[in-house]
Amino acid sequence: MHDAAQNFLLAFSALFSIVNPIGGALIYAQITADRSHQDRVRLARRIGLYSAFVMLGALWAGAWILGFFGVTLAALRLAGGLVVAFFAWQLLQAPEEREEKKQEQALAAQGVEDVAFFPLTMPFTTGPGTISVAVALGSNLPSGKLDHIPHVLGASAAAVAMAVIIALAYASADRIVALLGQSGARVVARLAAFILLCVGVQIMLSGAADFVKGL
Repeated sequence: MHDAAQNFLLAFSALFSIVNPIGGALIYAQITADRSHQDRVRLARRIGLYSAFVMLGALWAGAWILGFFGVTLAALRLAGGLVVAFFAWQLLQAPEEREEKKQEQALAAQGVEDVAFFPLTMPFTTGPGTISVAVALGSNLPSGKLDHIPHVLGASAAAVAMAVIIALAYASADRIVALLGQSGARVVARLAAFILLCVGVQIMLSGAADFVKGL
């Protein structure tokens, strides 16, 4: 139980930091302003469902695919941790630039009916950054033994919980806008980015430890 909880917290904090559902909800409220409340709630639920598939797929298939091409687990963890730390550093330096980029990605959703998967799930909500983080988290988990099942369950539960939060945040976008506003969302984004930086460093340390053991 302790291992499951530990992995849940690690994966959830990393995914929350890179997805930033609070900031995403602010943009979602703007680009869906011309839709009815029921349409926006229905759309938010579909985005949450698609996001769960994307994150779970990257979490468990990403590391396996790279391993198929001969990439060692130590190399995957080092590279994955570096990517996560790089994303976090960018978020800490200029979260406003990421907000502008997300807004550009989501503009294609205005006035279009079937936009739940593209562009509102990918790349707006769970884009390349989220996929990279999920792959890095998957590579950081042990595999092949029954006692590793709690690790798997913890990380999987984190992805599902993140998807639920995405759906709830987007469905409640108007309330979040009224409560936090743009400046409040940026404060949350910076705090989450620092946590993500720590997660990236931790994954790199795991990869370095595996490399040293293999010498």
